[in-house]
Amino acid sequence: MPNKIIQYLTEKGIWDKKKAAEVEYRLKQTGKTEEEFLLEEKVMPEKEIFEIKSQILGIPYRRQVPDEIPKELLKILNEEAVQFYKMVPISRKDKTIEIGMVYPENLEAQEALKFLAREKKFNYEVVLVDFSTFEQILKQYKGIKEEVSKALEQLEEQLKVKPAESSALKEVRLERISEEAPITKMVAVILRQAVEGKASDIHVEPTRNNLRIRYRKDGILHTSLILPLKVHQAIVTRIKILSNLKIDETRIPQDGRFSIKIDEITIDFRVSTFPTTLGEKVAIRVLDPREGIKSFEGLGLEGRNLDTIKEAVKKPYGMILTTGPTGSGKTTTLYAVLRFLNKEGVNIVTLEDPVEYYIEGVNQSQVRPEINYTFATGLRSIVRQDPDIIMVGEIRDAETASLAVHAALTGHIVLSTLHTNNAIGAIPRLIDLGIEPFLLAPAINTIIAQRLVRRICPYCKEKFKPEGKLREDILKEYRNLPEDWRKLVKISTPFYLYRGKGCKKCRNTGYLGRVGIFEFFQMTPQVAEIISKEFTETDFLKEAKRQGMIFMRQDGIIKVLKGITTLEEVLRVTKL
Repeated sequence: MPNKIIQYLTEKGIWDKKKAAEVEYRLKQTGKTEEEFLLEEKVMPEKEIFEIKSQILGIPYRRQVPDEIPKELLKILNEEAVQFYKMVPISRKDKTIEIGMVYPENLEAQEALKFLAREKKFNYEVVLVDFSTFEQILKQYKGIKEEVSKALEQLEEQLKVKPAESSALKEVRLERISEEAPITKMVAVILRQAVEGKASDIHVEPTRNNLRIRYRKDGILHTSLILPLKVHQAIVTRIKILSNLKIDETRIPQDGRFSIKIDEITIDFRVSTFPTTLGEKVAIRVLDPREGIKSFEGLGLEGRNLDTIKEAVKKPYGMILTTGPTGSGKTTTLYAVLRFLNKEGVNIVTLEDPVEYYIEGVNQSQVRPEINYTFATGLRSIVRQDPDIIMVGEIRDAETASLAVHAALTGHIVLSTLHTNNAIGAIPRLIDLGIEPFLLAPAINTIIAQRLVRRICPYCKEKFKPEGKLREDILKEYRNLPEDWRKLVKISTPFYLYRGKGCKKCRNTGYLGRVGIFEFFQMTPQVAEIISKEFTETDFLKEAKRQGMIFMRQDGIIKVLKGITTLEEVLRVTKL
């Protein structure tokens, strides 16, 4: 809305053209917004500036706001979005939230607000607020950080070592302190920040000089907090107490789990401690059910891949295998299949290491190798539980592979994961584990290989025209796509790609969130014939092309052309 206020004042005859031209010239030299300039130069009072702006935009001007806005309402918009887009929540009436915006004419801010409203499922009404009102509400966000700082000060005071204190007494005192308000508040802040920032993992790491708290977001670790080293033991002790771990055992790794409610949602945290030369390191997996259990479309499945998975889960028996390295989203895909299959009339039993997300109506069991309760021993018991659907967390050895294959052959749907680089590699892997080739064709239904790529940040997404090698690489990959896949996305002349410029919301990375790229290899009579004799990978590649299969790289290219991710991300995870 360039210079609309100056234009309004001129049209209304409040300013003559000479004065308007003078103010516009000075404004242009500063690079500031019209509102900032008029206020800082004391050309007009703030109230008058925003009253005029309200008339121009036809948006109500909110002059009075509550002295204290509930913290639950403040959490609707995180502080980064508030500062970057100059918008704040003011009040709630039923399901509608009143959002105050300094720049409601900013299209990027409007798009960001729409995105957040969809994501957090709220309706909103926009009102205009001035700078003073905005800063007043912003201070309430900063109050949360001040609360953390006070807790840290109190904690440091409590942790001062008494001169004549023995190690046994110090241990008892640490346990007591870990239950008191300051340390409880510190750990709660660390956990809440991870959940609100959609981190998948929290790393509590002692270094030589301080305690580092890092969050893994979209697959990348970021340092979030640096705390004094003296609080390390108290924080670890608090986490151990929550997880029901031995607080006096620091020499060996321990694993545990706990749950807390954040914003009325029960979040599970899986805890692993690990002894290092500088003290115990703690890794916490954040298991947010809103993030972990997705629909097929939410995973990033589309086109033939989506049709294939929907056909596969309708079959009354057979194996559905997901393959890929650790952290590629295999288990998340299996949970999506379980979600689809979880109906009243079926008995679903799982063996997991560990159980990641609890699913209502599914009988989930965690293996415990230390007491000889392994995937293999669990599978032998499961078949006596009259299951219709069995999920085995991972096929790691010959016995588990054999039991899983025979379960699939005897009328069960079997879901599991394998560590292979691609979908085709699952067949040689199972043969290496001792499965007779003639059993694979009737047992296997579909093999899925996958990776995770980062999504372009919707807050700072921009369009650009690819040139040179980038353009040629994209066109080459597009031409190699099967015809039915080319119908999903058509290239015009000229064509455009997308990237993230980088903003506060995405930590200036240009990416926010992740999505899967997939390849589906189906068991067909042709595949059965190939594995009945000596074969090479080339034989499988020919059959894959005959099926119309696209490889992970090609699925990635489609998502690049759709503006979901970038070519750099696809290259990174597929190692082209």
